[in-house]
This record gives sequence, structure tokens and C-alpha cells, in this order.
Amino acid sequence: MSTTYDPADPYAGSRETTEGRVFTVTGGDWDVTLGADPHGEERLVVNMGPQHPSTHGVLRLVLDLEGETVTKARVVIGYLHTGIEKNTEYRNWVQGTTFVTRMDYLAPLFNEAGYCLAVEKLLGVEAPPRAQTIRVLVMELNRIASHLVALATFGMEMGALTGMTNGFRERELVLDLLEEITGLRMNHAYIRPGGLAQDLPEGSVEHIREFLEFFPKRVADFHRLLTGQPIWQRRLKDVGYLDVTGCVALGVTGPILRAAGLPWDLRKVEPYLGYQTYDFEVPTADTSDAWGRYLVRMSEVNESLKIIEQALDRLEPGPVMVEDKKIAWPAQLSLGPDGLGNSHEHVAHIMGQSMEALIHHFKLVTEGFRVPAGQVYVPIESPRGELGYHVVSDGSTRPWRVHVRDPSFVNLQATAAMSEGGMIADVIAAIASIDPVMGGVDR
Repeated sequence: MSTTYDPADPYAGSRETTEGRVFTVTGGDWDVTLGADPHGEERLVVNMGPQHPSTHGVLRLVLDLEGETVTKARVVIGYLHTGIEKNTEYRNWVQGTTFVTRMDYLAPLFNEAGYCLAVEKLLGVEAPPRAQTIRVLVMELNRIASHLVALATFGMEMGALTGMTNGFRERELVLDLLEEITGLRMNHAYIRPGGLAQDLPEGSVEHIREFLEFFPKRVADFHRLLTGQPIWQRRLKDVGYLDVTGCVALGVTGPILRAAGLPWDLRKVEPYLGYQTYDFEVPTADTSDAWGRYLVRMSEVNESLKIIEQALDRLEPGPVMVEDKKIAWPAQLSLGPDGLGNSHEHVAHIMGQSMEALIHHFKLVTEGFRVPAGQVYVPIESPRGELGYHVVSDGSTRPWRVHVRDPSFVNLQATAAMSEGGMIADVIAAIASIDPVMGGVDR
């Protein structure tokens, strides 16, 4: 066995073993990459995160300080890598839904919808009207849940712990509804290419209407708790400033852009799933700071409640999956004593009545359907901004490429612009006002 070292890098080496060459690489580059100061000035380099209650997820910030003033802010990502985009290339088109739902894990239904709309565009099909309405319904419920987490974590990071406990308490009410509809509280895999996994269960519409009756009061309670609070205002106003010019230059979208005064919402400017037929406003602010982003998100919760009520009113009986049996998977599901599975009628048909149906079911489940060759880009409005799916097909039963324009990843670029020149305490408020979800950043 021989060992070799690179004289230029005392921290890296390799050795030959019976299994081949093994490389050993360690740290030790702090002074070279982050700690060196070419001008010899005194400064303090602070490493905040990636495991820290104020970094809003598994995010690392390297801050240069002069006193308590931030002179440089660097964002270090990559601590939550999942390889989701690459994994989708090794699964069939339907299985891809179970991967993408885990990217932005606070807005899973938006990932499912964006991905499925892209696949449907390649297929040249449209989900039935009832399925489209239910997609809007569950996505707006999910938007409320996501904004409640943004509010709760904002409160925790600012020291307003009652805001955190109340935010998560109200979110549980929304997750109860999503669990009733999809069977899961997160990572639902409910929206499928061609439609939905299953229809709304009996009683769910009534439960959503009950939710709509009392939830506006809960939103008003948040305003009573936080909006008029002098400390809350002092911590947020004029903090994390980024105007429209800065947002556009950095590609920042969502509540950050709307808080700078630009009413850019893809549900209005590039409608999908029939959003152009719903009556709702696009909340904006003119402050370009963390305070404006907080107010925009609070207003968006009320607008989502309006959209949910309209979706319930327009629900018409009908299928929730396309009629094409070469695409429609799963078959009609039912809840049995052993959990959710194919309905008894479908099992009886494929097991006792039609060998052709059994063969077709087997091939559809194991191999999947083929998608015509081509590439598409489909953007939708997630709670954090423009969520875009660039999907490429080579004509096979698996995606050739799935690349996601995740808003958290793009919006994080604004961290330095929002933080440098401000106080270290204001970095916390700026990051919280961006509301990044690291599952989407490190996908």
C-alpha cells in the first residue's frame, strides 16, 4: 500500500488499497477561503448555522462584522442535498410525483401541480374540470399552511414565541383537511399526471366550509397579536430593504417582489387551472422591506380563503382522471380494512374477468406510459414565487430530465443585498422575510 500527498494541499491525500485508490480529504481551508483579509484590517468572521434556530432551516451564513454591522454576507447551501431532480430520471412519469412533492416540503402540492402540468403539456392532455377545481382547492389550502409556517418561524426567530405557537396551531387545522382529502399531512403525491389520485372523500366539503367560517377570525387574531405590536414593527420596518429594481435584477419573485410594489402573480399574468375565472386580488405593499412581506403574506391568506370558497361553489360531479386508460393511473381507489388501494370492482375485473385488463394494469404499474419526445417549461405561483418545471422527454416511460426553477433557491441570492450594511440582528429578520425552504434549494 502506498500513500501520496499533494504538497500544495496538506489536507488531501490518497492511498492504494486492494479495493482501488482511496482519497482522504479534510477541512482546514477556513483561512484560505473565508478568513483571509488581504488588507489586514481587523474584522470578525461569524459562522451562523447550518444548525441554528435563527437560520431558517439547514442554511449556513458566513458574516463579516465590524462591531455589530455586517460588511459581507455569504450564503452556503448544500447541507440538505437529496438528488431529487436526478432521481426522477430513474423512475416512471407517475413515480416522479412522489419525488418532486418532497422538494419544497412546506408546499408539496405546488410541486406536484407544476410537474403534472408539465407532463400533461407533453402528453397533450388536460385534467377533467373537477380535477382542475380540486387542484386549485388543495393548492390554496396548502398556500395558507405554508404562509402560516412562514409566520410562525418568523415569530420564533424574532422572539415572538406566541406567534410561533399560534401559527403552528392554526396550520394543524389546514393539515387536518389535507390529510382528510389526500390521506397524508405532507408529501401527498395526490396530484397525478392526468388528474388526481382519488376524488374528495365524503364529508370533506362540509369540513372545508366549517373551516372557512371560523378561520378569518384566526387571521384577525394574528393582526391583534403582532401587527400593532411596537417591538414587532421596530424589528421589521426598514429591515431587509430590496426595491423592484433589485428584485428584477436578481430574479426574485413572490411576496418579496409584491412587497416592493409590483403586482406580479402568475395566477393573474399567466393563468393556469382556470385561475383567470376566480375573483381575487394580488396584495402588494410599497415598503420593500420585511414589514411589507409580512403584510403581503397575511393578506394572501385572506385571498386564498376567497378562492377556496369559489372552488367549493363550482364543484361539479365528474371524473377526476382523464379517460385515456393508457395514462390513467391509479385506477379508482377505495379505502379498505388494509388501507387505501384499488377498488374491489377494479380488482375483480383484472383478476377474474379480463386477461387483457390485467396485462394492461401490470404494464402500466411496472413500466408506466410513454410520453412523446419534447421539452416544456411550466411556471406556477407557489407561496414563495415562481416555481417552474423544465421537463424533457425522449419518448420513453421515464423523464430524460426534470429541472426545477425553485423560488427559494433564486430568492436566497437577495440575502447579501438585504443584509450588508445592516445590523447582525437584522440579518435574522431579512432571512425570515425571504422564507426559504431548504428542501427546494438543495433539491
